[in-house]
Amino acid sequence: MYLLKTDSWYLERAVYLAAGIVVLLSLGLALLVSPYWLLLAAFAGLNLVVFALTGFCLMANLLKKFTGLEPRLGR
Repeated sequence: MYLLKTDSWYLERAVYLAAGIVVLLSLGLALLVSPYWLLLAAFAGLNLVVFALTGFCLMANLLKKFTGLEPRLGR
């Protein structure tokens, strides 16, 4: 079984958290406001696929710039 280390906050962990929040927020807004909010969940999913395939992640770049979090992977 694979368990992600949770002893500290690092960039990849913050990306997972942000993606989860965006998806859950999108689903809630789709239920309460408009189904068009599901496009936000689709956008988050697309960005996760791009990140996995290319290594580029806009959210990771923003988090690194504004929070100073350092990556654990890719060193």
